[in-house]
Amino acid sequence: TEVKNMATSTIRIPEDKKNILKAISSLENKKMNDIIVELIDEYVERHKETLELLSIPGLHESLIKSSKEFKEGKGVAIEDAKKELES
Repeated sequence: TEVKNMATSTIRIPEDKKNILKAISSLENKKMNDIIVELIDEYVERHKETLELLSIPGLHESLIKSSKEFKEGKGVAIEDAKKELES
């Protein structure tokens, strides 16, 4: 893990998870900090696409509106949507 402008943060984790992290840290000969930073990087990477989509202006509001319409029975059957796309 690269050291760039590191900040100090305190996190609270359950004791059992801390113990597992310590064991893995010892087994892999890595600092617990490095493992946590790696986990955060992986988490952010997995959510990058969602963050990019949510940054599209109006998309979040459109999704909320669509969800509401669907719950109100205003949705379109998948077969009808396919037919519409094919025509």
